[in-house]
Amino acid sequence: MELKILCCAGWILMFIFPPVFCCDRCLHKSKVSYYSSSEAVNVGACGYESFASTVKNGDVAAASAKIYREGVGCGGCYQIRCTDPKICSKSGIKVVVSDFTQNNQTDFVLPSRTFSKMAQPKKSSKLLKMGIVDIEYKRIPCEYPGQNMTVKIDKISNYPYFLAVQFLYQGGQTDIVLVDVAQAGSSNWKYMTRNHGAVWSMQQPPMGPLSLRLLVTSG
Repeated sequence: MELKILCCAGWILMFIFPPVFCCDRCLHKSKVSYYSSSEAVNVGACGYESFASTVKNGDVAAASAKIYREGVGCGGCYQIRCTDPKICSKSGIKVVVSDFTQNNQTDFVLPSRTFSKMAQPKKSSKLLKMGIVDIEYKRIPCEYPGQNMTVKIDKISNYPYFLAVQFLYQGGQTDIVLVDVAQAGSSNWKYMTRNHGAVWSMQQPPMGPLSLRLLVTSG
């Protein structure tokens, strides 16, 4: 019961601007492939599990190391466009990073349904037969109409001895790089560490209503 009060947390957001942020929206060239099994979507390294099949209608992606960045890139949004004008649409698709891929041929691996959305009408089967295609991609702000950032208690939590949370519906074009927690009304902030992917945790968390403070990069 006490864990539910975390949803009433107060927020303090601070922004830092990394030296490379000016290129955060740059257009990059790479390749993309797809999962043969839809089950892979719910076992992503970011820890979203069933949430991944609902966010953006399941249009999620496993990203390479340079995009995943040991979990910092979880929740980032990207626009991906196949560059074959005979098969692919000009608009492409928008995806959310939910997983990590060690595929050294591509920067993204998509669910097959999402992969096929890059195609022009009636040409999705041809695109799927190709298996891997050339793309252009760029990072874009995440937009979740009608949704605010949500704090989810992760299943590995064992409150009050161990607290683990993840942040869902993170809008804009930012990365969460630090998380602090304190008892509501207290200035005794304690830092959390990235447990894995988008999951932050700490031993022996403060008791009672909690406030969270996030340090994010802004692009």
